[in-house]
Amino acid sequence: MTTQTDEPSGGPLRQLDSALTRRGFTTRRLRLRAAAVIVAITAGVSGVLLYNLTNVLGPDTVCGGAATADDLHAALGPGRISEEKDAGYSPTAYDRPNSCVATVSSGLFGKSERSASFSIGFNQNSVAYRPTPDARLFSGASAGGVTPDRAWALLPEGCTKGLFTDINVGKGGLDGDRAEGAARMAVAYANMVAKEKNCGGGKMPAPENLSAAGSLQPVDFGSVCGLPGMTAPPLNPTTKDRYRQQATTAFGPVWSCSISDASDHRALASYTITTDPRVTGLNPEEARTEAYGRSRYITLLRENVVATCQGKTTYFHLDWSYDPSVSGSGLLPDENLWKQFLTAGGKAIGCEPLIP
Repeated sequence: MTTQTDEPSGGPLRQLDSALTRRGFTTRRLRLRAAAVIVAITAGVSGVLLYNLTNVLGPDTVCGGAATADDLHAALGPGRISEEKDAGYSPTAYDRPNSCVATVSSGLFGKSERSASFSIGFNQNSVAYRPTPDARLFSGASAGGVTPDRAWALLPEGCTKGLFTDINVGKGGLDGDRAEGAARMAVAYANMVAKEKNCGGGKMPAPENLSAAGSLQPVDFGSVCGLPGMTAPPLNPTTKDRYRQQATTAFGPVWSCSISDASDHRALASYTITTDPRVTGLNPEEARTEAYGRSRYITLLRENVVATCQGKTTYFHLDWSYDPSVSGSGLLPDENLWKQFLTAGGKAIGCEPLIP
């Protein structure tokens, strides 16, 4: 007759029993001590794993409340969070060197780290913040954008114009879902700053979606930067394929297009339209010099003009390279191109005619 046992011959418990017997743990007292040691080791290993792979017992917020741990994980991925601040760091200050770096570390062996720096920027004397045509924009009550290495958001209406939150994650750190997480984090940071400064008309909503990033493509000299009516003089056929254009696929809060040299990627010209007055601290009341039609110059270097479009203050910017190798190519903004830009760009954003 066969006797049934709870543990099959050679099973884990039988193997453990045999191992303890071979090592002299033959009494109940010795076996209990061995069990306690095994439990302690197991708990220690679990604790190390928990510490290295999660944020258990880590901070709930970082950089003085600039972001929550959940927001940081959504943008950078899971892991343990730490931070390093400038001396005297304040999450709401913008008038001095002032940043805080939060780092997410993961991996049991050979840690990988991803970091984000938090600071407040101020466009006091410029029309637009880093007009990068590869930005994925969001607009509305919440306005800002995400590039492959950073996210930014404007402060709410009622706060000082030109202020924005700036979160830098390093080259190529934001793609896919992480870009959306970074956009939400930038807006949450802007809401926190507005609350601390007691400005704005309430909490801004998280951005619902991001526009697609602009693609690099050959310049269409009959519709420069995708603006019908903005043309450039014919080029020498041997140099026509030398240039590339890249433009954002949305117009708010900042539309931007750049022209570059395909051979060495030099930026030769850029065109920017700022449709949200919160982007800049420039005062439109100080723009008294007439430019073209209803537009006025707002800076001394006549590369920025301001106009009223659909009742809102709107800014246009032209920048260019003085490289003599492209002189006369049609990329440099002469007076005629300025007029074309104001006409075509204004039409693209639904502005009433700027030039009669």
